[in-house]
Amino acid sequence: MKASRRARMRKRHYRRMHKAGGLNLVSLMDIFTILVFFLMVNSSDVKVMQNNADVPLPTSTAEQEAVENLTVQVVGQSILVQGREVATLDGIEATDTRIDGLSDELAYRRSRWDAVPEQGLEITIMAARDTDYRLLRRIMQTCVDEQFRQVRLAVEAEVSNG
Repeated sequence: MKASRRARMRKRHYRRMHKAGGLNLVSLMDIFTILVFFLMVNSSDVKVMQNNADVPLPTSTAEQEAVENLTVQVVGQSILVQGREVATLDGIEATDTRIDGLSDELAYRRSRWDAVPEQGLEITIMAARDTDYRLLRRIMQTCVDEQFRQVRLAVEAEVSNG
């Protein structure tokens, strides 16, 4: 016997409404792609310091990670603080124990702190391998005179085979 028109419509309606839902793979792939990029960006604990190709750093076996703080760079004939030139090597006398332009900039940076910690402020010096030690010592002395007593020297990690 034939089903009535109303019975067929109910059957169609029941099948349509109680059918298992389809899985949209395009949206799922988009979500996973975004999740992968988010995890890649937020999972890195590597500290990267701004380095120029002009400053070939010495290699070291130091295991401490780099800390982001105030950076003094010796590039060519210039001394830079956070990328801003504060002194030139030509203007430094051989008898000077401190560097005036660097001292002025560090004094300005120190004045922006509410209180200087007892152990002093932190600073990182980036200089090429072949930088004269006397110049490096003058830079460090200027930093210490301006209350930047936690001096770090930037180095490249030495690659070990093992």
